[in-house]
Amino acid sequence: MERLRKVICTAKPVIGMVHLGALPGTPLHDAEAGVEGLIAAAERNFAALHAAGFDAVMFGTENDRPYEFDVDCASTVTMACVIGRLRAAVTVPFGVNVLWDPMSTVALAAATGAAFVREIFTGTYASDMGPWIPNAGQAMRYRNRLGRSDCLMFYNVSAEFADSLDRRPLPDRARGAVYSSVPDAVLVSGQMTGEAASLSDLEAVRTVLPTTPIMANTGVGRETVAEVLRMADGCVVGSAPKVNGDTWNAIDPERAKDFMARARAARGAA
Repeated sequence: MERLRKVICTAKPVIGMVHLGALPGTPLHDAEAGVEGLIAAAERNFAALHAAGFDAVMFGTENDRPYEFDVDCASTVTMACVIGRLRAAVTVPFGVNVLWDPMSTVALAAATGAAFVREIFTGTYASDMGPWIPNAGQAMRYRNRLGRSDCLMFYNVSAEFADSLDRRPLPDRARGAVYSSVPDAVLVSGQMTGEAASLSDLEAVRTVLPTTPIMANTGVGRETVAEVLRMADGCVVGSAPKVNGDTWNAIDPERAKDFMARARAARGAA
């Protein structure tokens, strides 16, 4: 908990997602808008989250569908370019996530000065993308070789678009991940982007990991944020602040402000 608090100096932080548009080389990329279009959209979305008072932001590649496990280096380089162009305006802690490639995520964090990374680092899964076998030891050693042992590692232990082939209950898998890898936070997700993590799953993981930061990773809504923050040590928010609450839309400044007003009220009550 101490490492997290040093980076994001807020109890129960709310991390807002800046979902980049599809990057060059991916099927949904808008070649006409190009990289400048990606930068302009990211600037608008970040500005809306910042104005709303989000405690931190995370840049992610949700639009790079269909997803890959070994991401083309062009995607990572383009993300670095976009973040580099925004860097002077980003005055809150920020993280990165190159779906679903831990090594590219760590490399991007090292290149951009990101304070934290989020990924699937542990487990074995059957997924929509095929067999999924990440390597936490490799990713953490890579982080240290790049001189970024200060970069926090957030482990998502309930992979989206996948089912764990490890038949242990989620709390036991989360406990094993903490024992074997010592992540800086454990994240609990729903089945897909924008779908809520089960409150019972959050509570179960919280119970077995009382000293590890536990965050809700998907589907936290304006109506549920108070209950989530009562149980969890923070949350990652992507869809709720968007126009109509749709993951693929732009950030709605008024929805973003309303969300953070509710989050602050919940933290005050706690």
